Amino acid sequence: MIPAEITGYYQYISPENLTTLPAEYNIINMPSSPTSSSLTYLNDLINNNYSSSCHGQDLMMSNNSTSDEDHRHHHDHQSIIILDERKQRRMLSNRESARRSRMRKQRHLDELWSHVIRLRNENNSLIDKLNRVSETQDSVLKENYKLKEEASELRQLVCELKSNKNND
Repeated sequence: MIPAEITGYYQYISPENLTTLPAEYNIINMPSSPTSSSLTYLNDLINNNYSSSCHGQDLMMSNNSTSDEDHRHHHDHQSIIILDERKQRRMLSNRESARRSRMRKQRHLDELWSHVIRLRNENNSLIDKLNRVSETQDSVLKENYKLKEEASELRQLVCELKSNKNND
């Protein structure tokens, strides 16, 4: 590459961006004359469209690159974009699914707590009812005991009266 060509590339890359480019994107990897693919290469470098995972491979087509190679490069780039879009949609779908799952789980938990509260109220009501019945039973048993004692006393009194009447 001759100095004039390098100077020509500086119009596409500002000097402050030159220091931030990864090593695999140095000027040596660029083709020797500006072509449409080299302009795309520079634009992609500036816009960070190439990932650094290319392991230092030359991402540019050579000067004799054909229209098919440009098309393949464009197709590969579009495939990456489509895959990224699919990944984004899948991530969004997974987030929505997880959100719906959390909402279902929360609704189920709310229903269970509601059921627990209803059962506790019912249990307290039954305990109150049992206590009232138990108190009623105690009072009925006491009254029954008194009535049995009265009946016994009355029988004894009747027997005494009969025996006094017979003795007269």
